[in-house]
Amino acid sequence: MIKEMSPREFVARREAGDAPVLLDVREDWELGIARVDGALHIPMGDVPARLAELDPARELVVLCRSGGRSGQVARYLQQQGFSSVWNLAGGILAWGQQVDPSLTPY
Repeated sequence: MIKEMSPREFVARREAGDAPVLLDVREDWELGIARVDGALHIPMGDVPARLAELDPARELVVLCRSGGRSGQVARYLQQQGFSSVWNLAGGILAWGQQVDPSLTPY
């Protein structure tokens, strides 16, 4: 089972200096619409080939548009031995509602 973290929980942890790596698995064109500063961007389809860029010992929170793709990537990462993986509940849409209303929903 994949754990979920809300955008508000992520921001609270970041402000406390305890932020996991935020992995944005959306496509390049999606970043042109809405992005979260400081997120590591690896499109979903590139994750297997770029797995070495991720540290399995670090806590990861995976982000997409609404939570579906990020949930799939989080499950994949768990299967690859990543022990602490979260799905960002509601994705960038929830981030816009809970954290940064200036983001353009799409």
